[in-house]
Amino acid sequence: MEDPGGLEKSLRWYFNDLNTVKLGMQGLMPKKWRIFKTWAGIFHQMMHDFLIGIVEDPEASSSHTLEIVGWPEKYYRKMLKLGFKQEELGVQVIDNRETELVRGFRELIIKFLDEWIDRIWVAERKDFAERSVDGGNLETDEYGYFRNKNLIDLWRMLREQVEAAANSKRADVVEGVVDAMFQRLRQRQQAWQKMLEDESARYENSVTGDLEGFQPLQDWLVATANDQIACIDDNEEEGRLAYLSDFKKKFSPLVTPQYMDRAESEVAALRDGYVDLSTWCMAKFAQLVFSVDFKTVMPDFFTPKWYTTTHMARMIATFEEYVSDYRMVLHHSLVDIFIEIFADELLVRYLSSVRNKGAKFRRIDNFQDKIFDDLSTAFEFFNSLPNPEVGNAIKETWRVTEGFLGLLTAEKEQVPDTFAGFKTQYWDLQISWVEAVLRSRDDFERGMLNAVKARAAQMDVVRGAETVMSKV
Repeated sequence: MEDPGGLEKSLRWYFNDLNTVKLGMQGLMPKKWRIFKTWAGIFHQMMHDFLIGIVEDPEASSSHTLEIVGWPEKYYRKMLKLGFKQEELGVQVIDNRETELVRGFRELIIKFLDEWIDRIWVAERKDFAERSVDGGNLETDEYGYFRNKNLIDLWRMLREQVEAAANSKRADVVEGVVDAMFQRLRQRQQAWQKMLEDESARYENSVTGDLEGFQPLQDWLVATANDQIACIDDNEEEGRLAYLSDFKKKFSPLVTPQYMDRAESEVAALRDGYVDLSTWCMAKFAQLVFSVDFKTVMPDFFTPKWYTTTHMARMIATFEEYVSDYRMVLHHSLVDIFIEIFADELLVRYLSSVRNKGAKFRRIDNFQDKIFDDLSTAFEFFNSLPNPEVGNAIKETWRVTEGFLGLLTAEKEQVPDTFAGFKTQYWDLQISWVEAVLRSRDDFERGMLNAVKARAAQMDVVRGAETVMSKV
């Protein structure tokens, strides 16, 4: 009991005794006694009782269980050398309980795994709830990026539990444990998104305007996005693997090739999940900027008040401040993504403003000049971006405003053709938005809308990749 790994060594005498009976006693006894088989049968039953006794001993550990699970194969191989096939020895030496014992050991590791993950999650939720406490409870990594201080503990614990499973020297144990880890890591992605989503909703739906904890929430969105990238960002130049790749490297030699084929798809799905969650964090950050910072600004667009304001310039300036504030603490690969997401969100909100209460485009107001002013302000910002490729991609997306202007300025009889051209370029252009645009014209007539709907019914548009108009 004090040395679980010493089972085979401590039972050498067993096979030596049986061999002594085989070589020395058979000649001294009457053949009809079949002394060797008799002796082996007695020994075998005692071996069975001895092993089952340990399995059922409350003092026995999982190490004892593992040693006993691996013993029957060795035992029957040694007995075969002595001349006994397994079926000749009667009762199976541990009552065929290998599967049950392996499952129990695997479940024990998974139990420890769940306890660890629960403890980490409780700590993370507590840190998040207390995010406004002086000093903060995020940390920065060696690159200066905001990070959640519990992520390192999580991955270290996973590696340790893989090692515990590897001690079984059984691929099925490791595979079961790794399967559980895949599932928990997916659940963790979902739990993080829900926690951040629920907290964001407090500010998005606030009627009191209470912003306590808002700026720390933005920090946590940035830190969470960074954490996801840390899980998958292999640094080949420094020869350093990200957490997920290191995890895969740890368990790969311990599982079967057949399992590894399936594990590859699990790893790929997790990798995609980390990318999606990091992008979601950036999108949620941008949405919060509009819901909180620009809450009083957006309802003015395309209304009479819009003509006398510089809202677009103020919004661009505010976003530039955000980029400046977070550029050094946001993973470098996410900065451009953040800017693109904001630009898309701004475009969607801008085009959707035709539904604002009081939105109306009157020809006498020179609304085209005002729209051009808004667009030139935005394009000036896009042109100033450090990465020209990002700026050009954003400007290409914003070309959709040409279709918007077309619907506003086309002569009545030309509206169906203008719509058809727009719909051909943007297959997911929604007729409800087109209706809102047409109704905002000061010369709107029901016949214009009917003509557009008639043209839409005649068109056979080829569906392609989703465009920005699917969000408008």
